[in-house]
Amino acid sequence: MEFEPLKDTTKSGKERPWNSKKRMSLETASIYDETASVYGKESLENKAKRMGDCGDILTFKQTPEGLRLNQAFFCKVRLCPMCNWRRSLKLTYENRRIVEVANSRQKLRWIFLTLTVRNCKGDKLDETIKSMSHAYRERFMKYGRVKDSIEGWFRALEITKNNEDNTYHPHYHVLIAVKPSYFRSKNKYINQEEWTDLWKEAMKLSYTPVVHVQAVKARKTKKDFKEIVIDIENSISEAQSVSKAILEVSKYTVKDTDILNGTEEQKIETVYTLDNAMAHKRLVAWGGCLKKIREELRLEQKEDDLIHIDDNNVDEVSEEIQKVTAYWNYGLSEYVLKDIKKLPMPENNGSHEK
Repeated sequence: MEFEPLKDTTKSGKERPWNSKKRMSLETASIYDETASVYGKESLENKAKRMGDCGDILTFKQTPEGLRLNQAFFCKVRLCPMCNWRRSLKLTYENRRIVEVANSRQKLRWIFLTLTVRNCKGDKLDETIKSMSHAYRERFMKYGRVKDSIEGWFRALEITKNNEDNTYHPHYHVLIAVKPSYFRSKNKYINQEEWTDLWKEAMKLSYTPVVHVQAVKARKTKKDFKEIVIDIENSISEAQSVSKAILEVSKYTVKDTDILNGTEEQKIETVYTLDNAMAHKRLVAWGGCLKKIREELRLEQKEDDLIHIDDNNVDEVSEEIQKVTAYWNYGLSEYVLKDIKKLPMPENNGSHEK
């Protein structure tokens, strides 16, 4: 029996990683199962089952622009590679919309800030994340020095794992909007040393944490003709630089490889620790003008929707459209098409594009 594989590509022709994400979700579900057995937690067993079924059946609508996901079951377990991929795509799209609106209302510059603390053992991760959240929310962003200097911010938590010493590294990526005058005003500008001192004070640390800050901007060309050519080839516009920063702050909280790498014992310990530490936590947050814009766009109302991740997924055309259903084939370990219902294709008149 022959099967037709799923081919879902972006406008640039890049194939979307449905197969690899499903395989990783199945592998992660297996680790959840083992973790449930070791620690005797029924909740982990339930998550393993949900994750194993995640994305088994995908229904798309075929449009002149390509496939658009229309129906699917996503487990929404925090460590599921499939769901994390969808969340990252959704978050990237929403942050781009927010930034576009912010830029259209006033001239802004952007700063990329990374706030860290020392690595901690697994049994201290939950406590460390809570301390970071409280320090950021109740002290760091309420300092007059910070409030008077910035217009808005987006913050995302990332956690990486060091299997060599079995420690975790929670840290914040923050995209900050400032007025152009920020860089020219002594009363507004905050240098790296001061950002570091403010974060150290907010966290009440006895050591100096690593804090990195950089302005998001395009590279400037040089006078030498050869350098100009090289710079033109390698540089990106300021808008693209901001887009790159958005991608950085919108990425997964936990990398798939941090869960799937290491010994079996390490994988089990990683899943148990991260699942517990990330439970009931707000992993992303907005503030200032960016929070207001997000509320205006009503993006919080669609926060749990991992199907319609952007405007292109909103169906505004008639039901007379080709529907494509992809099933996960466990034998082939890939998605295959089945039960294709062919109906008249709509004309590409752009009526459903925003």
